Amino acid sequence: MKKFDAVIAGYLCVDMVPGFQKNEPATSISNLLVPGKLIEIDGLDFSIGGVVANTGMAMKKFNRKVFLNGLIGNDFIGKIARDWLDKYNLSEGIKITDKSGTAFSIVLAPPGVDRIFLESPGCSTIFDNEFIDFDAVSQCRLFHFGYPPLLRKFYLDNGEQLMALFARVQEMGVATSLDFSLPDLQSESGKQDWPEIMRRVLPYTDLFVPSLEEILQIMRPDEYAKILSSIDNSEIIDLIPVSLIREIGRTIIDCGAKILLIKAGHRGIYLITGNVSSLNEKAGFNLSENEWNHREFWLNAYPADPAKIKNATGAGDTAAAAFISAILDNKAPEEAIKFAGIAGRNNLYCQDIYEEIDDWQAMVTELKTEQNEIISF
Repeated sequence: MKKFDAVIAGYLCVDMVPGFQKNEPATSISNLLVPGKLIEIDGLDFSIGGVVANTGMAMKKFNRKVFLNGLIGNDFIGKIARDWLDKYNLSEGIKITDKSGTAFSIVLAPPGVDRIFLESPGCSTIFDNEFIDFDAVSQCRLFHFGYPPLLRKFYLDNGEQLMALFARVQEMGVATSLDFSLPDLQSESGKQDWPEIMRRVLPYTDLFVPSLEEILQIMRPDEYAKILSSIDNSEIIDLIPVSLIREIGRTIIDCGAKILLIKAGHRGIYLITGNVSSLNEKAGFNLSENEWNHREFWLNAYPADPAKIKNATGAGDTAAAAFISAILDNKAPEEAIKFAGIAGRNNLYCQDIYEEIDDWQAMVTELKTEQNEIISF
């Protein structure tokens, strides 16, 4: 038996979210954010964010034993993060540095449109393998890491540290899981050779859980630029054909990933798998290979009640948390993708993930009553 179900490591920040919920749903962000326009908001909410907090707290709410491994600065924003994690007894693996400030984001998440992030990576630019708690990793079943585009040390040198990290964790007999964020095309991160980085890292990756826009940008940057240039008032994920999604999915599996889950927001979720037999060699995994090997599914998004939506911040991380939790329970792929879908939808109704998101048993009950068809390819 392992001490932890999962270690969640990588990007940790404090989110500052203007309260747009008092306004009517927007038809597009361009209609809302107009130069010279005054927008009255209902306060400013502070919450801890990033993959470490979002996925970690959601997994704890789903009754999983988790260890959070991130870095904050010795500053006021860092105190907010530390106090938040102390509240839920999740700060044990959080490191503090005087070399840089805590990462933070200003999240523009008005009802009716996708989020926009104004991100200051702060001390995440110095976070590297020296900050990984490998003792905790040795005591876990699964190591979940994100987001490389905001962690400078992990994308430099064609992802050398990221590849070394995942290779080391694999050698420890621990399953690896990777999540992403969208590289800023104008930043150093956006100018990296992400297809090459992924070719190096994916052979050591058991689970990969990016968003649709992220996966297009990092695997097909030319195609991403072409689609991005054609956008009018549409969201980019609405313009990506299923045929292209499947093509990219097959490429990722062929590169070595065992399980790929692509989060496509209001369109749904795409799942494709390779051979999971090596995953079953890890401690605590017993996935049915007849059910998991070489499968491909699409799950349409669960309908969301517009009147209940608060914001979409962290929805992808919560979906990933539920998917990982289902795999840790050795659920069938059809069940695992449904847990991801319902958790991502329910996250839309939450201001505070840990306090408001449904627990695991509540989701089990919901999935019995909320039927959603899965398309099998």
